[in-house]
Order: sequence, then C-alpha cells, then structure tokens
Amino acid sequence: MNATAAVAKTAPRKTKDGPTPIDAHVGARIRARRGLLGMSQKDLGEKVALTFQQIQKYERGANRIGSGRLYEFSRILGVPISYFFDEMTNELKAYAEKGAKKGKPIPASAPDAQILDRRETLDLVRTFYQIDDTVVRQRFLELMREAARVCSK
Repeated sequence: MNATAAVAKTAPRKTKDGPTPIDAHVGARIRARRGLLGMSQKDLGEKVALTFQQIQKYERGANRIGSGRLYEFSRILGVPISYFFDEMTNELKAYAEKGAKKGKPIPASAPDAQILDRRETLDLVRTFYQIDDTVVRQRFLELMREAARVCSK
C-alpha cells in the first residue's frame, strides 16, 4: 500500500458541500441542552472523548455530526435523538426536504436559538425546575403567560 492510500484510509471523510443549516440547528440544540444542564463544553467533550474546541465546532455548525456521535450526545444529554431536530423552522424543514445542494442559499433563520443562548433564559429554566411541586410550577407558568400577554399589548 502506498502513502496516499494509507492517508486516504485514515483521513476523515468530508462532505462535498460541508455543513448545512441543519447542522447549525442541531449544534444549537446541543448547546441549548448542555447549557440547561449546566454542563461546560469541556465536560461534554470529556464524556465523548473530544476536546472542547471540537464541541465548539459542532455547536456552531462548523462541523457535521455523524449518527453515532449524535446518539452519544443524546444519551449524555438525556434527550431522544429527535430533540435535536425539534423546533426547526418551516424554512429549515423545506430546506431539508429539498436537500442541501451547492449554490442553494442558506436560510436566514438558521439556527433560531438566540433566546436559548441568553443567560437569563437558562437561569429561568433551571430555577423553574428547582420547584418540586408541579402545581406551583403550573401556576407559575400561567402567571408568566399572563404577564407576557398583558405586557405585549
């Protein structure tokens, strides 16, 4: 076997067109879930034998995530694999259904997770789930919805 054949067998396979908006959405969902759990990129990386820089690339959508790695993330983050595809905008769903082809414009809304990236959102969710009483949690949720309704007028 020559040197180029050896390199070809060990070099990671890259996709022709690179990461897609779907990859960015999946990465944003990983970042959101990791943040909700209070887990650092380093912590997550250690659990899947990756560096925090590799986790950053996944979360930004710069690198694609293979199915085996996605399964690992779902197990460690305690969510079903479908979680990573939840909350996709209609624009992203249409993009996924048509297939990502070179030259297609990237949807402006990919990913749509800015709200989940805010520290106050993460603090609110963590605090909310510290309330053990489900009735109190439900009443708090109703209060927040009513406050949002009144304030949005």
